[in-house]
Amino acid sequence: MRSNCGGLVFRISAILAICLMASGGFAEARAARAHHGAAAAHSRRARAEAPPAIPLDQIKTFDSLPAPFALDARAAMLVDARSGDVLYAYNEHEKMQPASLAKMMTFYLTMEALQQKRITLDTEVPISEAAWRLSLNSSVSRMFLRVGQTVPVKQLLYGLMVSSGNDAAVALSEYLAGSPDAFAQQMNQKAKELGLDETHFVNPDGLPADDEYTTAADMVKLGRALMQKFPDAEEFTSAKDFTFDNITQRNFNTLLFYDSRVTGIKTGHVQEAGFHLVASAKADDLYLISAVMGTPSMEKRRVETEKLLAWAFRTFTTVSPDWRKSAPATIRVYKGDIVEVPIAPAGGTPYFTVLQGQEHRVKLAATLQSTPLIAPVPKGATVGELTVTVAGKPVSSVPMITQVAVKPGGLIHNAIDSIRLRL
Repeated sequence: MRSNCGGLVFRISAILAICLMASGGFAEARAARAHHGAAAAHSRRARAEAPPAIPLDQIKTFDSLPAPFALDARAAMLVDARSGDVLYAYNEHEKMQPASLAKMMTFYLTMEALQQKRITLDTEVPISEAAWRLSLNSSVSRMFLRVGQTVPVKQLLYGLMVSSGNDAAVALSEYLAGSPDAFAQQMNQKAKELGLDETHFVNPDGLPADDEYTTAADMVKLGRALMQKFPDAEEFTSAKDFTFDNITQRNFNTLLFYDSRVTGIKTGHVQEAGFHLVASAKADDLYLISAVMGTPSMEKRRVETEKLLAWAFRTFTTVSPDWRKSAPATIRVYKGDIVEVPIAPAGGTPYFTVLQGQEHRVKLAATLQSTPLIAPVPKGATVGELTVTVAGKPVSSVPMITQVAVKPGGLIHNAIDSIRLRL
């Protein structure tokens, strides 16, 4: 009976906390619950401290197009998620505090554990006192976990990505790695594997800590890897709200409520860095990943991201011409255990970004290395390049790589090839 009463008291307290925030109006309530301890007063000061607009000539755009506008943000980057081409960027390598964007890596590692069948969506995760104490902290975002509960991984993922629950992040990290510190080591190892060379994590939730940083470029890279490797991630990143223990919270990514093309991914905020939003969106043949970081308010991160995505959707498209019509399927290899090695574009099916209206002016051309290919040759060796041109102008390219490894051939075969190479 005491346990049930305690749970009832906890739920009542949580509901009262949400009601109190709601009494100040939607915008102030959202600011009061902004990630990682941002109080409403801090949010108002952040709005007043908008960064200066960057000069247009310092903004990098695809194909050197004129920059359409500057954003009210410290840094920004936008890529075509399928081709990888950068469409818009400035200050993308400036390091800043990641805030709740760190939860993207917590999400990535949990999705990877699901993919590897180390856990399932139904796996019950025990809630520790450490996670529970975060749920009592009204200055941080939480899904209102209670100590002693066991909560399915699926609900924790919703709590992590919709409610931005710091308590959910800690619960997942403890279950997967034993402790948040051990999990942070896994986060940094995975960051290294993904090429996030400008990022260092200290904890699974992104609460401010020394030596914790990231960049817009790395967050775009992480967002792209996340959405490509785990297509079902959208179930959690695109949800507009989530109810746990009779408490319903809306997604902090308010762009989901304004643009049906948006599918995620994550918001973040700390006083020192401002408001962040890493977004994914898709329509027709274009799939976008953006990072807008260091805006002065919650509203600004939504508006500036929407401005960036809208520009891309009306300007670009993605094409995937049949590369086999422009490049050979194999290439001659000398002194190997095979005579020809199969080759293909790196990453499989090649995608290229072009301006809208230029789709039918696209041509592919393959350029293979001029020097003979001599074994041994590793799998994935670059042997040429596949270039897409529009009206004769090169706009993008991908490497052509070997699809299998080639071992050294026998003595007689090598001797014959040596003669052929001298001819």
